[in-house]
Amino acid sequence: MAKGRELKGRIKSVENTRKITRTMEMVATSKMKRAQDRVVAARPYARALADVISSLYSADLAQSFPLLRQPKQVRRAAVLLLTSNRGLAGAFNANLIKEARTLVVRLEKEGVEVELHVVGKKGSGYFRYVGRAMKSTRIDITDRPTAQDAASLVDALMRDYESGALDAVYVVGSRYKSALSAPPVSERVLPVEKPAAGGPQKDYLLFPSAAGILNDLLPAYVRNAVYRALVETVAAEQSARRTAMKNATDNAGEMLNVLRRTYNRARQANITQEIAEIVGGAAALE
Repeated sequence: MAKGRELKGRIKSVENTRKITRTMEMVATSKMKRAQDRVVAARPYARALADVISSLYSADLAQSFPLLRQPKQVRRAAVLLLTSNRGLAGAFNANLIKEARTLVVRLEKEGVEVELHVVGKKGSGYFRYVGRAMKSTRIDITDRPTAQDAASLVDALMRDYESGALDAVYVVGSRYKSALSAPPVSERVLPVEKPAAGGPQKDYLLFPSAAGILNDLLPAYVRNAVYRALVETVAAEQSARRTAMKNATDNAGEMLNVLRRTYNRARQANITQEIAEIVGGAAALE
């Protein structure tokens, strides 16, 4: 019955694994719902910011604000890659890293010097493994990102852009569309371009002035773009982890069915063999 004991051990191991994956699926489902709520809550503010900036934007004002500066040639750019600190999320992190690599290769082919900023252990671990230099790495941002997290990531890049040390800033993250669709995307957040208006232009009473308002709104607009990328990437991560753990749980169930059938056949064969031996022994005694 050595084979039977071996099969029983494998069945027990797969059952324990299925319990773990089912628990992780339930946890990811709960986190995904909270992340979805943060994505939905962030969108109205982003739309309102875009509408106000679109209404205030003018060619004359654009000359007065460094964040609106449109460089004639991009010589140096920053790429901010958002990944997770944990795995077990299918191809989620691999797709983000691939998107960042494609963007970096394209920029460098255009003669742009690229500095790489990476959020998350998975992204930083990969680029460290392949020997790619990183300007900065962050692993302290949790699956509940805040506006302060976004500011800490992009404020230094905004200062570099204003001083002319950078000509463009890109953010690579996921665009959350649904639980089943969250593709990786590259978004240029600097220089700020005139946002598309969400509806008819509104007539604002401005105080103290359009320039004074833009002075405060432009940094907020850039920070909000990074914050939205953070919350949408977290929502995509939890969706990917939920899908991966559900698939693992389903596969474990199928494996258990196969192992149990194999165990039962082996057990039946062993019993049949023992019965045949007993009948043969009894016949020999006669």
